[in-house]
Amino acid sequence: MSVNKYDDYLIKEKLPVFWCAGCGNGIVLGSILRSFAQLGLKKENTVVVTGIGCWGKADDYISTNTFHGTHGRALGFATGIKLANPKLNVIVLMGDGDGATIGGNHLIHAARRNVDVTAILVNNLNYGMTGGQYSGTTPHASYTTTSPYGHVENGFDVCKLVKAAGAPYVARGNVYGVIQLQKLIKEAIEKKGFSFVEVISTCTTHYGRLNGMKTSAGAMKWIKDNSISIERAEKLPKEEKEGKFVMGKFVDKDIEDYTARYDRVISKAKEII
Repeated sequence: MSVNKYDDYLIKEKLPVFWCAGCGNGIVLGSILRSFAQLGLKKENTVVVTGIGCWGKADDYISTNTFHGTHGRALGFATGIKLANPKLNVIVLMGDGDGATIGGNHLIHAARRNVDVTAILVNNLNYGMTGGQYSGTTPHASYTTTSPYGHVENGFDVCKLVKAAGAPYVARGNVYGVIQLQKLIKEAIEKKGFSFVEVISTCTTHYGRLNGMKTSAGAMKWIKDNSISIERAEKLPKEEKEGKFVMGKFVDKDIEDYTARYDRVISKAKEII
């Protein structure tokens, strides 16, 4: 029996990738494709849904079925695809614009409904493709092209948002900790119901440059220095956790998914008819 490899899911003819030097998107893409290989996903039964933005270009390099939608609507399209054919593996790739800013309402309700899709949100803390403007996840006091004197708003903690909405699997990784990231993505795909993985990533062209990270290595070090595990976070006082990204798995529980519940409704309707 042949064993799948990550590059079985990669369109090699499209290489090199579109992303800037030092961008973390290639690391995330590799983690996803290695997870596909470990799980032995069949291409014909797998759909990758993307939206607009730097990370929205990921579908250019993936050889499964793909669907490229509009900005902020990736989860809406993914929900429709899954409900039309529940046998499909549906993985949604979103940036912080697609998933938390423009598409925040879709994120809340996909989690609340517990539709069986896997959402991977790559958070580079700004709108990288369109010039480095601030997004809904940009940290307070950081610099972007639209907040040159420091951002006045607090950024969303999207993991807390998705957890509060009722998702059965919620986790956060980063592009520095690749082994942990791949493990979380694999678990999320295996999970029945709505699963969500946020990935803290680098944007060396805009966010990194404007916030003192002059090199790709410097951006990686910044992520490493500002990330802490859940276990460590639980022991630290609040002021020491300020501005840190907590890494790990926040929720992992079994909840009956949307399709299973809806099947019962269909059965009841047929009994009446």
